[in-house]
Amino acid sequence: MLQFDRIKLRNNLKIVARQFLVSVLAVVVALGIGMVIIAAMGVDPFLAIKNMFVGALGTKKAVSDTLVKTAPLLFTGMSYALASRCGLTNIGMEGQLYMGALFSTLVAVYVPMPVGVHLVLAMLCGFIGGAIWGGIVGVLKVRFGASELITTVMLNTIAINIVAWMVNGPITEPPGMDAQSPPILETAALPVIVPGTRAHLGVIIALIFVFLFYMFLWKSKKGYEVRISGQNKMAAIYSGINTNRNILLVMLLAGGLAGLAGSNEVLGMQGRLFQKVSPGYGFDGIAVALIGANTAPGIVFGAVLFGIMRAGGNFMQMTTGVPVAIINIIQAIVIIMVVACNILNEVSFKPRAKRASGKAGWAWK
Repeated sequence: MLQFDRIKLRNNLKIVARQFLVSVLAVVVALGIGMVIIAAMGVDPFLAIKNMFVGALGTKKAVSDTLVKTAPLLFTGMSYALASRCGLTNIGMEGQLYMGALFSTLVAVYVPMPVGVHLVLAMLCGFIGGAIWGGIVGVLKVRFGASELITTVMLNTIAINIVAWMVNGPITEPPGMDAQSPPILETAALPVIVPGTRAHLGVIIALIFVFLFYMFLWKSKKGYEVRISGQNKMAAIYSGINTNRNILLVMLLAGGLAGLAGSNEVLGMQGRLFQKVSPGYGFDGIAVALIGANTAPGIVFGAVLFGIMRAGGNFMQMTTGVPVAIINIIQAIVIIMVVACNILNEVSFKPRAKRASGKAGWAWK
């Protein structure tokens, strides 16, 4: 038994190492291609990349900006990864983020409460807002077999337009010309943790949730059931696991995590609800989870990487004239590289599986 555990641990470490190597190589290749594009624009690519990292890590303020951009990416990365572990594709994090931001704003602006309690309630309502939006996807999936790919995209549009209507109508700040809500009450604001910077408590909260994400998936019975459901749904059903219940639970939790990203932005950064809450954190969360192979350490790596790109992109543009759009190109190349490597990795096992088993199917060594 001990020998079996050692072999299992060794195999798991090999898988993790291979996934980490794929992610690092994808980033390196993407940066290389990005540098070629920058050079074609007539700009020194090494200077541009250097300035990007200086803008993200060169000063205390730069580091703080990187951290506050990393926090929502941690939440949306966990949201996508959790759903993926259950065999679902949640591309509705942007809409769930918007609903979390809206619910948090309603409590933070219109429900005065004591310090401490107010912040906790506002964050909780943000989680609930996102969970409701994710739960709708789960119900449609379980009850009607609706594809989550379609429903999440549709719900993204609905959520974004609900927020646009709210800030232009029911909760617009008087006199109603700026498409924004009134400012949140001070008792609901996430406190700054590094004086003189914008780094706030939401960064620490996000890291705490990364730990909870790990504990749930890899140290709990329900997390084990979720992973089994995602790997082989029929095997999970035959072993007595209620896969429909897991789908509902996972979409509630995934939506809630994305909702906390919205809470993080309103309570920690913006101080009110704007029509455009997110610069695309919900969609970036997909890339973060893919780079991190849906693991807790990997999500931290991916979120920090994308946080650096977002924080340093503006400084790169100001100092070298390279448009921030080049960051989006690099991110897209990273995603393509990671997905392609994973597909090739799976295909490479298939011929060996057939030779080993003498029939179609998978036979992992």
